Amino acid sequence: MPYSEQADVASDHDAHLRELRQSSEKILSGRFLQVFADQVVLPDGTSSFREYVVHPGAVIVIPLLMNDQGQTRIVLERQFRYPVGQVMIELPAGKRDGQEDLLLCAQRELREETGYSATQWAHAGVVHPCISYSTEYIDIWFAQGLQAGPSQLDAGEFLEVFSASTDEFFAWCRDGRITDAKTLTGALWLQNYLTGTWPLHWQDAA
Repeated sequence: MPYSEQADVASDHDAHLRELRQSSEKILSGRFLQVFADQVVLPDGTSSFREYVVHPGAVIVIPLLMNDQGQTRIVLERQFRYPVGQVMIELPAGKRDGQEDLLLCAQRELREETGYSATQWAHAGVVHPCISYSTEYIDIWFAQGLQAGPSQLDAGEFLEVFSASTDEFFAWCRDGRITDAKTLTGALWLQNYLTGTWPLHWQDAA
């Protein structure tokens, strides 16, 4: 739910923190992002402005791959990200198409970007990566029972797919080689899942 809608339905015990929208103006409309400038009333009755991006939502997948020795490896990607001008190491992820079912979105993105399909899926949670200026949410999914196949990259999409051991993955997060927020969140979930602290409920792929 976009921030402006959430603010209107906040519960009464949050009244001392709530900002109420008075007006809203769309100041940019891109191919899939929209930017709004809203005038709001602050909790003390004064006025202010909030500029924010409306995003359709996305998914991230934590694909668990077993090697011949029965050890868990993580499927990752290397991709150039234009806004930061760097090749980043990331977990597979992608935006939601309209009101696409989030599990189907996760399955589609994994297949398109990596070529892998999975026999079992588990929903972990959701992360809001940019709460100060964007409505974006990212649904977090685990996938196991991976089966390799051809990737189906979009036109203009270039990336490398590889796998890493869990030790390598966590070390890269610790040492700053991985700085992507959604991937760091995925690492947190993975670490707690592997220790049994945060259990998952697996379901067979449809």
